[in-house]
Amino acid sequence: MANSPQAIKRARQNDDHRAHNASRRSMLRTAVKRVLAAIRAGDADTAGTSYRAAVPLLDRMAARGLIHKNTAARHKSRLNKRIHALRQAA
Repeated sequence: MANSPQAIKRARQNDDHRAHNASRRSMLRTAVKRVLAAIRAGDADTAGTSYRAAVPLLDRMAARGLIHKNTAARHKSRLNKRIHALRQAA
């Protein structure tokens, strides 16, 4: 347990930041899952719309350090690849 005033404050800040980051991470995962659900349903238009909504989120979270920039790039690349494959199949 923190004893000094500054350690108590840091512990409180860490809890607040952890909760904020968890919320942002959840929002990001939900956006990615929306794209994946549209792809699985075979709906290329909805998948494209969801993808365009998810890309700025991925970029923003990477810029803020919530996820690594390469992780964001990998997600965008793989989702885009699957959407293009879906459009080619249709």
